[in-house]
Order: sequence, then C-alpha cells, then structure tokens
Amino acid sequence: MIDVIATTLHDAKLAQENGADRISICTSINEGGITPSYGLIKQIKKAITLPVYVMIRPHNQSYQYNEDDIQTMVHDIEEARKLGVEGVILGCLTSEKTIDEETLKALLSASKGMDVTFNLAFDDLHNQEEGLRKLLNYPEIKRVMTSGADKSALNGIPQIKKMLRQMRNENLIFVGAKGLKPENLQAFLSVTNLTEVCIGAGIRVNCQYTQPINEKSVQKAKEIMNKMQ
Repeated sequence: MIDVIATTLHDAKLAQENGADRISICTSINEGGITPSYGLIKQIKKAITLPVYVMIRPHNQSYQYNEDDIQTMVHDIEEARKLGVEGVILGCLTSEKTIDEETLKALLSASKGMDVTFNLAFDDLHNQEEGLRKLLNYPEIKRVMTSGADKSALNGIPQIKKMLRQMRNENLIFVGAKGLKPENLQAFLSVTNLTEVCIGAGIRVNCQYTQPINEKSVQKAKEIMNKMQ
C-alpha cells in the first residue's frame, strides 16, 4: 500500500494515475502536515476514486492542544466526514510526551466510523513502547505512522523492528514514513516487512517538498511495493 501525500488537486490526480493506493491530503508537509482547506478536500474527493485521508492538525507549534484547538479539530473532522473522506490522520500528546488520552477520546468520538491513523506525533513520544500499549486500548485506531523516532525511516529501522516484535500478535498497522523514496524503498521494506508506506518529498521532483509530484517516482515506488508482496 503506497500512500501519497497530496497538497494540491494536481498532486492527487498524478498520484492516482501513476499507481498510488491512497491519498493523504495536507498542507505544509515540510512541517509535519497541517489540515487542508475544505475546498481542496472537496475538489479531490470529486476527482479521485482512491481512498482519501485528511490530516487533522490545526497548527505546527506542537502536538499539544488546548480546548480551542480541540474544538477546531473536532469541527474539521466533522467537515471532512460531510465531504466523504474515508479516513483522518491525527495525534495528540501531553507536555510530558505521553499520549493525551482525554483529547484522543474526543477526536475519536468525532471520527466514529472513519478510518483513523495516529500521525507522527508518535515519534515524539518519550516512550514509544508504552505509547503503543495505550493505543491498543483504542481499536478505532487502525494505523500508526512512524520513522522509528529518527529523522528518516531508514535510520529508524532498529526501533521499527523492535516495535514490530512487540506488536506481532496485534492488528495495528505500522506505516513507514519520512525519508522514503524509490531509491531506498526496497532496502527498507526487505528488512522491516512493512506493508504500508507514506511518501511525501520522496516522490516529488528532486525530492523537494516544494516541487510537484514526479510521475515516474510514483510508478517506481509502486513497482517496488508489488515486487515485495
């Protein structure tokens, strides 16, 4: 499963035409992703037949949220639902870098019936193993994005493998993220055996967040994923 991050309608169209399995919409991907506009979500949902997930993150200051932030996120989830979005990507932490369960419960209540992915807030946790145990209490969460708490998923392979051992009897899906591109994807998959990855800059021209999607890079990434099945 290749999840391609789209920041424009053109991104989403190119991703679908060249082999993506899912589209994740956000803005400011170089800052971890911010909730996109309703207009962009609506356009993409009209034009794309692939499953569409939306980042629910009101700002890039941190993954800690006050009551105003929470109400904004709940509203964004409700609007995404109205627009027909299949899934949301969210995460919330306390000031001690643990899972903020009170906020998480509010967001999960709003997203009932939608597919939920815990975002890269997971990589900011003080203790990822403890965080995983908490997330397992919430069956609504189907996926967790991670780079193994490192600057790239390749560097985080040892931690990812450690967490996979911890989760071998659970249904939670790990989504490899950060630093992945066609040139290193096979090496990453061959040692982690992950079945899903999320790629942002790695399938763009010159691997730059500010550049458009490179069609050949999406095609190559999909070819590699197919070989690894």
